[in-house]
Amino acid sequence: MTSVTLSSKNPTAVKAEALVVATAQTSDGVAIVSDQLPTDLLTQLESLAPQLGVTGARDEVRKIPAGPKLAVDILVLTGLGERAEDGTFATETLRRAAGAATRELAGLKSAAIALPASDDDEITAVTEGALLGAYVFNQYRSADRSTAKDSAKEAKNRKDPVATIEILTPLHKNAKAKVAAERAQVVAAAVHAARDLVNTAPNELYPATFADAAKTAAKDVRHVKVTVLDDKQLASGGYGGLTAVGQGSTRGPRLVKVAYTPAKPNGKVALVGKGITFDSGGISIKPAAGMEAMKSDMAGAAAVLSTVVAAAKLNLPLAITGYLCLAENMPGGNAQRPADVVTIYGGKTVEVLNTDAEGRVVMADGLVSAIEDGHDVVLDIATLTGAQVVALGTRTSAVMGTDAVRDEVKAAADATGELFWPMPLPEELKTNIKSKVADVANSGPRWGGMLNAGLFLQTFVGDHPWAHLDIAGPAFNDGGGHGYTPGGGTGVGVRTLLGFLEGRAAAE
Repeated sequence: MTSVTLSSKNPTAVKAEALVVATAQTSDGVAIVSDQLPTDLLTQLESLAPQLGVTGARDEVRKIPAGPKLAVDILVLTGLGERAEDGTFATETLRRAAGAATRELAGLKSAAIALPASDDDEITAVTEGALLGAYVFNQYRSADRSTAKDSAKEAKNRKDPVATIEILTPLHKNAKAKVAAERAQVVAAAVHAARDLVNTAPNELYPATFADAAKTAAKDVRHVKVTVLDDKQLASGGYGGLTAVGQGSTRGPRLVKVAYTPAKPNGKVALVGKGITFDSGGISIKPAAGMEAMKSDMAGAAAVLSTVVAAAKLNLPLAITGYLCLAENMPGGNAQRPADVVTIYGGKTVEVLNTDAEGRVVMADGLVSAIEDGHDVVLDIATLTGAQVVALGTRTSAVMGTDAVRDEVKAAADATGELFWPMPLPEELKTNIKSKVADVANSGPRWGGMLNAGLFLQTFVGDHPWAHLDIAGPAFNDGGGHGYTPGGGTGVGVRTLLGFLEGRAAAE
């Protein structure tokens, strides 16, 4: 991952390939947001802005030759939009601007960032945004699998993330600022790890190899233990949801527990993640168009794994267990059928009306197991419903559950810069998932589909403190990048889950 340091160097003298400076929209045009660049240079840049097409809008990035007054080769202008009424910029605005800039710096070795960074919150936002934007998934590009035979042209065309970043700040020696920057690096690494898993091809990432990836991620991380239940153990142990969903594939399901247990925990939290490593829909098969994005149907499990590992690296004083519910949903000869009845771990039965509503079925096993293990609160995160995308679009996730926990998740999301919106679980909709032959049906009418799925999960948690995070749309960006978000896997949910855990740890 890109390395980052805090520095007090003057932007005019810093030696790097690129210097990132912020622009803002004003009533008079464009302002360069810097108190360190010479006045004559600021005036020149602001006068040239209209000719360069610079407006200062959010997510706008322009790269221009730096000129003789700077020691760098490239000047990068990244937009912040308009100032708040108090003349400042929100931390999420700084995070996005830093990330939008570093996304455009792939292929460079070094860059310096001269965005506002005069307190701990600003340093956290700029550092985190810069690292989140400095992400490229190159695993399957031939030129990136370097060998001695690679041609010079291939090596030149290889575009890795910018290698080193200096964050220019007067607080470069401040102890709290250093801690903030170090935390940002842990958070960004966790998000990158989740993105990598989501972007991995499904012929390489399936339940058994995902379990191996969990072991690798936890290796040498203090107080973290990984336990794997394979398909035979799941069947004999009564995990009927995972067994049923996975039985259509030649690659059997897994339940992976990633447990972080510090010496003196002052609370227990469970994180349950949906890990459908590829979702064809099963017998209720999906349309071919867009099915390739269904490699991302394990984004919830990826977020959970990355969060637990990051929490351990941050030494949070909580016992945190992640439950990765892993299966491949395929229409094989042994696949589950509509009308099958499945017995979930713990004994409740589910009538399968739609095999493409499989995520909630595997999650039921994980939720019951998590509650049985005696956690204070349970969060689950899943790319669960297309209805979430219909309701909230591709950038805003949903959260529902018991009121207090739901609101706690929303507060954590707001604080960390992720978009979540609270949704209800109306009592009157429970008839939508009523089964004629079993305790509950896995599918209901189209209307209120996201809420129906939440109510289904609620069946398996009862009154236990719980929240359900539906990240179906935001988990995978099938368009162009924006802000610090790349195309492909986004790593959504990691920052919110970590923020939730840190809030719990601070409250204890």
